[in-house]
This record gives sequence, C-alpha cells and structure tokens, in this order.
Amino acid sequence: MDAVRSAPELYAHAIAIEREAAERYGELSSRMKELGNAAVAELFEKLGAMEAEHLQTLERRTDGVPVPALRLDQYRWLDAGAPETTARELVYRFMTPRAALLIALDAEKRAQSFFEYVQRTASDPALHALAKEMAIEEKEHVGMVERLLEATPDGNIDWSVLYRRGDRRPRAPS
Repeated sequence: MDAVRSAPELYAHAIAIEREAAERYGELSSRMKELGNAAVAELFEKLGAMEAEHLQTLERRTDGVPVPALRLDQYRWLDAGAPETTARELVYRFMTPRAALLIALDAEKRAQSFFEYVQRTASDPALHALAKEMAIEEKEHVGMVERLLEATPDGNIDWSVLYRRGDRRPRAPS
C-alpha cells in the first residue's frame, strides 16, 4: 500500500470508501427487507445513512480543494471490475442475512485498517489526526455489524447432526 502523504489524498480515499459503502448499504438494506429480516435491514439502512452523511461532510470539506483521482475499483465490495447488474442481482438473490453482514464487516474492517495505516505512517500531525478520526468512525461501524452478526444465526443446516445414519426421524443436536 502506498503511503498517503496529504490531506487531499486521504480525502480522495475516504470519499471513495464512503460512496461505495453508502451505495452497498442501500442495496443490502433493500434485500434484507425483501427477505423479511427487519433487524439487519434496519442496521444497513442506519449505516447507509451514516456513510452518506460522512460522504457529504467530506465533500463539503473538500469543496474547492483539488482532490486526486483514484482507481475506484479498489473500493468495490462485491466486484473489482465494472459492475454487472445481472451478476450483482444474482449475488443478492442468494445472499443470506449472515452473508450480507459478513460482507459488510469485511468492508468496514478494510476501511478501518486503511485509516489506521495512514494514522501510523503519517508524518504530518494534521494528517495523523484526520486519519485517526476516520479510523474511529470505521471502528464504530465494525462494532455495530459485529454485534448484530453475533445475534444472526447461520442459515446452513448440518443435516448429518439432525439425522442418525439409517434413521428417518430427526433428533435434536447434542
């Protein structure tokens, strides 16, 4: 990972991260509503609103500041190339609430790690402080997703545990 050496550079990365997160949380919230999982849908809706608010704040802060262009594909949650509507819809169609939370957790942890890296490597105190602020926000998001993930069961059933060999009657797992 290349070192981030200036606030405009950090803002460019932060804007890309927040934009992607706001869009994905909106999609994930809609899918969880379709599945009837109100708790996960509500969390994604809340996180999407937070990410959109962060994005607006970053855009206001950088109004009139030359922000470098970045390769945006490095921030995509589900695909590294151009988004294929059909492929993304297929992923969402088969996505369980737990899988959606794991995708969100991975993205939030990557963002947190990035900002912590910038914080550790920044020689400019202002850049260090800005990266620290952003890392703290991402850490809060990680915690929110982790808490709901702990309460969300895995949708996979281990049928071998439920049935004894040669027995057609289900039994309780031991």
